[in-house]
Amino acid sequence: MTATILTTATYNFSAYMIYLPIVIMLTIFVSQFLFKNSKTFMIDIFHQKEDIAMATNSLFKIGFYLLNIGFALCIIEFFQIETVERLVVALSKKIGGFSIYLGVMMLLNLLLFLKGRKHAMNKDKIQNEEVVNS
Repeated sequence: MTATILTTATYNFSAYMIYLPIVIMLTIFVSQFLFKNSKTFMIDIFHQKEDIAMATNSLFKIGFYLLNIGFALCIIEFFQIETVERLVVALSKKIGGFSIYLGVMMLLNLLLFLKGRKHAMNKDKIQNEEVVNS
């Protein structure tokens, strides 16, 4: 009695090879865009101290990369993709979901920058009022 093992070709490996470069490039693109444009906020937050602002901005950028690429790797699992149609659907769901997540993360970072800038401006306003009143 011999057991025959039926193997079915799947598109799982193709899914991984398509998914990984796309999510990594999306993360890099969003990160570059966000942190290039956040320099102004950081300089305001750190009261025109550009060296501290740029160092902090770089740390935020590294954290953004680690968090988002880590999440992309956590959700990478694909299940038995046996047709090209299922490959497209699976990739659309994974990449679409990751894009939504990445957009939320970008907005959260922007909110942090805006909140930090508002706090810094309020602090400056209070200090200016103290100088005028003394």
